[in-house]
Amino acid sequence: MVGYVNVEEQVDADFSHARRKALLRRLVAHLRRDPTLVTPPCFGEVSKTLGARGGVRLGRRVVRSTDIVGSVGRCSDFDKAFLPAKANVEERWKRVDRVFHRAQELPPVSLYKIGESYFVLDGNHRVSVYRYHGVEWIDAEVTHFRTGLWSDREDKAT
Repeated sequence: MVGYVNVEEQVDADFSHARRKALLRRLVAHLRRDPTLVTPPCFGEVSKTLGARGGVRLGRRVVRSTDIVGSVGRCSDFDKAFLPAKANVEERWKRVDRVFHRAQELPPVSLYKIGESYFVLDGNHRVSVYRYHGVEWIDAEVTHFRTGLWSDREDKAT
């Protein structure tokens, strides 16, 4: 028989489990000598490499959570799977997880889009909690950036 677990106990357990998974992923990456297994791409580096320009607001969209690949400003706080990579995210992560468990609505995240990939401008903790719980689709406010790698036809299709 499974006993009753209150929300606070569940939130504590969720964060501990997420941190353990992140540490295990980091250990595997270290053993394989491949930091790219856990280090998410940063928007600044990617946009510079691809020559991103434009920044056109697309408005609210529903985005597949696995298409969110990196962050605009918190690249070191979460790993590539958006698991918490640092202990200092605990308080905020737990606060978002608590809201999630209470089935309360969270505001949409803000994302930058380059190609088919998304980077979190605002909402890294929300993305982390959603992905931890296996949420497939996330509400987001999206801003699209063009790159020199796309043709005009592809730009118009977005």
